[in-house]
Amino acid sequence: MKVVAFNGSPRKDGNTSILIRKVLEAIEGQGIETETVQVGGKPIRGCIACYKCFENKDRHCAVGKDMLNDCVDRMLAADGIILGSPVYFACMSPETKALIDRAGMVSIANDTMLRRKVGAAVVAVRRAGAVHTFDSINHFFTIGEMIIPGSRYWNMGFGREKGEVKEDTEGLEIMKTLGENMAWLLKKIVV
Repeated sequence: MKVVAFNGSPRKDGNTSILIRKVLEAIEGQGIETETVQVGGKPIRGCIACYKCFENKDRHCAVGKDMLNDCVDRMLAADGIILGSPVYFACMSPETKALIDRAGMVSIANDTMLRRKVGAAVVAVRRAGAVHTFDSINHFFTIGEMIIPGSRYWNMGFGREKGEVKEDTEGLEIMKTLGENMAWLLKKIVV
């Protein structure tokens, strides 16, 4: 089994990364392989609505000049997917949105190819917009017919400055529980 996490924060080792790492530690503790892909700060464009993915049906986006198709391949190879994002102007980072829009469209165009994978959102926030971001990321999972594990609260951690989220004891515990629940679910459904 494998879980791939996508860090949508341009701060490679910032608060989003810290939260994702906490989830992955719990998953790894259950003997499941993990991988993190840095998306934030990388050139990844949004969907241009060309609909070539519906014509080609090759499990890839026709706009192949950025990292999107590599991300899609990693999603396909994984049993679980984590999308992590900081909150920017009350929503996810633009790189996270581009990943969701294009990977989601490719999945739908190819018979909902991410169906029944396990997916979880992880959100780093200074103050407001966390619930909206959490919900928006989860739309990717529900539209793609994926399965979302719960935690003891919404999957968010609070902190603005790099590393400040480490002071959010409850947020870190939520991430640990999310990882444990994701691992449990994967072991139940992946044969």
